[in-house]
Amino acid sequence: MFENWTKYDQETLSGLYRKMYQARLFEETLYFLFLEGKIPGSLHQSQGQEAVSVGVCSLLNKDDVVFSTHRPHSDYIAKGADMTRLIAEILGRRDGCCKGKGGSMHICDVSVGAMPANAIVGGNVPIAAGSALAFKLRGGRQVAVSFSGDGASNEGAWHEALNLAALYDLPVLFVTINNQWASSTAFKQSVRIECLSDRAASYGMPGVTADGMDVLAVREATGLALERARNGKGPSLLEFMCYRFVGHSRSDPANYRSKEEVEAWKQRDPVALTRARLIDSKLLNEMSAAGLESQVKAAIDAAVAEAERSSLPAPEECLEDVYA
Repeated sequence: MFENWTKYDQETLSGLYRKMYQARLFEETLYFLFLEGKIPGSLHQSQGQEAVSVGVCSLLNKDDVVFSTHRPHSDYIAKGADMTRLIAEILGRRDGCCKGKGGSMHICDVSVGAMPANAIVGGNVPIAAGSALAFKLRGGRQVAVSFSGDGASNEGAWHEALNLAALYDLPVLFVTINNQWASSTAFKQSVRIECLSDRAASYGMPGVTADGMDVLAVREATGLALERARNGKGPSLLEFMCYRFVGHSRSDPANYRSKEEVEAWKQRDPVALTRARLIDSKLLNEMSAAGLESQVKAAIDAAVAEAERSSLPAPEECLEDVYA
């Protein structure tokens, strides 16, 4: 891991760690809020996938747009979404980004290009292609990014979107987060190929598989695909191999996975390894790392406190913002 470490300065590397730690602590904070009974419904989390979210979004501009899935928290934290509005939404509060009506699976912050998340597996993929079509028609260098899991790659909408994007050379990145499990179905039980990126060739676009536990490997692959998209050369399929440390949702103990498998992947925890590498390289020390982490924790605690001060929407508000 981290073969390209020397290409980056201290500010960039510590910034990547800060954002990854923020995404991890945000997810862990949501877990405790869920246990306290403060989050209605279920919760789909992504601990272990932070390097993908941060590596991709760290290279995007504010006016680039990202579309996420039913587990969108890390993707949108990485894109710079407002934490208070995200937490308020997840708590079902009026000041949430969707006025408390969308919940965890439908968060957004359009002001930074974090478009409404989509709970339908594969549902955001054609929408991202549609946004990319709009960008191409307008001209300019904006790019759309679709985040989806390995399970989505077997949905018809996924294939239709890739074909259309390639046909029209659309500025879109299709990011497949291959976390090895589509709900409780193992990746190797649903396809006969080693890499989902191999499917890119059938649509006439580049396909790359990279280490999704290494934030710099993610950045390298993303940078090449972004350059291609911004220069009018069309889409790319990026597959990042990683692991989701938690079950499909908070009601899933994930007993179908062996303890040995989980522990083996946890040895490659992207947040812990990035921290250790920063300290080993003397770009941070234990004191400065702890200070950075304390700042992140204080910001999340403040966001939770502010979100909890927001009131619940009144029942009659369910009739507002309804267009069909």
